[in-house]
Order: sequence, then structure tokens, then C-alpha cells
Amino acid sequence: MNNGRYVLLLERALVAYWTRAGCAFDSAGPRFREAFFVVREFAITYHVPITRVGPVHVQLWLDHLGNTSAVYGFRVLSQDETVTHAEGRRVQARIDPVTLRPAVIGDELRAACRPSQRETVAQGFDARVS
Repeated sequence: MNNGRYVLLLERALVAYWTRAGCAFDSAGPRFREAFFVVREFAITYHVPITRVGPVHVQLWLDHLGNTSAVYGFRVLSQDETVTHAEGRRVQARIDPVTLRPAVIGDELRAACRPSQRETVAQGFDARVS
């Protein structure tokens, strides 16, 4: 699999998690302004290439939740979780969709983040993607 596809695996896992938490990325949705984040930094280390078509396991968690940003850690694993294909981190900043300036992460969104924080989950929350 091309290295750029790993970013898409992480995106799918994040979208699935936040959609289940009621924060779908929909500009017409009621929580759009609250959950408008942009990627500030993305780092990935590749270990073993994915060489077959099929499901993989993406583990992700929040390493840090600041006033206006969140730092995710993640791993891309084989479906049976015996091989780590890649791992890394992604920093996102919350911005106001109108002004495009940094915006504080509110209490409701902060509460929605708690189940994914590193100290809350031992191994990260899971997303199976193909």
C-alpha cells in the first residue's frame, strides 16, 4: 500500500469515532462549529508495509487535550494485531469556521473526548478499516 494511504486509514478511524460520538463533519449539522478542527502536524513512522488487500486495525487515542488543540497517537496494525505497520501522532487545532482563528475546546466536546484519552484507555480505541 502506498504510504499516503495510511493517512486515509487514520482519517476513516477518526471520522468513525466522532460520528459515533455525535460530531459528524457536516457544515449543516448542529455541532459543526464546535467540532471544526484542522490538522496542524502529522508524523508517521512506517515499520512493515501492508502488502495485501483487506481489513486492518487502527488504534488511536488522545495523548493530550489542550485549550485549543488535541494530540492523537495512533497505530496501524494487522487485522490479528500481531504486526505494527505504522505508528505516529497527529496534532489538530480547533478553529472558528468563520474567523479561522484558534477557538477554545468547549466543555461538551471536552467531555466527548474523555473516553479516548490515553489515561482512560489502555490500548486505544479501535477502528477496523479496509
